[in-house]
Amino acid sequence: MKKIRIGMMGFGRIGRQLYQIARADEQIEIVAISDIGQPEILHHLLLHTIPDSSDVRLDNNYLVCDKTRTRLMPADHPAEIPWDVFGVDVVIAATGRFCTAADLRPHLRNGAPRVVMAALPEGDIDRVILCGVNDATAQAADQIVSAGSSSTTAMGLALKVMAERHEIAHASLTSVHAYTSDQSLQDYAGADYRRSRSGAENIIPNVAPAPYWVGKALPNLAGKLSGYALNVPVHNGSMLDLTLSMQEPAEDIEHINNMYRAAAAKQPRLIQTTEDPIVSSDVHGCEQSLLVDLQATMRAGEKLIKVLAWHETLGQANRVMDVVRLYADLDATLDPAVKEAS
Repeated sequence: MKKIRIGMMGFGRIGRQLYQIARADEQIEIVAISDIGQPEILHHLLLHTIPDSSDVRLDNNYLVCDKTRTRLMPADHPAEIPWDVFGVDVVIAATGRFCTAADLRPHLRNGAPRVVMAALPEGDIDRVILCGVNDATAQAADQIVSAGSSSTTAMGLALKVMAERHEIAHASLTSVHAYTSDQSLQDYAGADYRRSRSGAENIIPNVAPAPYWVGKALPNLAGKLSGYALNVPVHNGSMLDLTLSMQEPAEDIEHINNMYRAAAAKQPRLIQTTEDPIVSSDVHGCEQSLLVDLQATMRAGEKLIKVLAWHETLGQANRVMDVVRLYADLDATLDPAVKEAS
């Protein structure tokens, strides 16, 4: 089995979770990580924020564990990183800062055959893959790819389950999202009025790109989706509040919940359901992208359905790695030597 050699730019929360996932997968090796942070601090954050990482040590500028040595190197821009030196198969862009094709092309020029974004793009790129929604559209020729976002994948999965059985007239999303690292802890003049307010003290209305990208992944629903986000002062654990207007009278609650139970049994890596009366902190450690809160399913009139579901960044980190594996499999089908070796 050929190993997938990964380079990564950004070692924040999702970056550290990606490192954790890679350690548990014999097929994956993260060979280099670029981040503006000092190696000692990056190592400290890993030890104190990621479970079961106490055996990872810092050896000069390398993270070392029983599996591999990962080079840590400072860089402020993709153009500064010599990926060809490390022989990477793919670079994961996990900073959240570089979101356009123009921003990411330097990774390719510096030796990376492909870039997988851990966030949504700004503008057109080769492909946006929402796992479990439009995986089949991936092409081996794609070079700049996005694995979507946690709320986008959650919305896509929730709608796909419903749309496979019933016709949706319109769906509206409220993404109740934990505050993010680009928000200020104190009131501070930023890009717009609302995002200049303290993320640790306020519920802040925000734009939600998820409906646009889900409409592209599920063309039958294009033009039928809308929504916005509420950034709330919660560290981790976000919620999808989805209201669906159906073409025909809505089925009863148990029928709807049974659809999600069946979907979870069919795609357990992606979808999970819970009967428990959970809250946001109970979602920590959830590896799925959609955790449907069955107690909260509601009918509102003849044709309206409300579905609540949960997600956290570990689910998104797993989907990023799923996209990396998806393209590695596509590449293997085109490489006779790899195919013969496997």
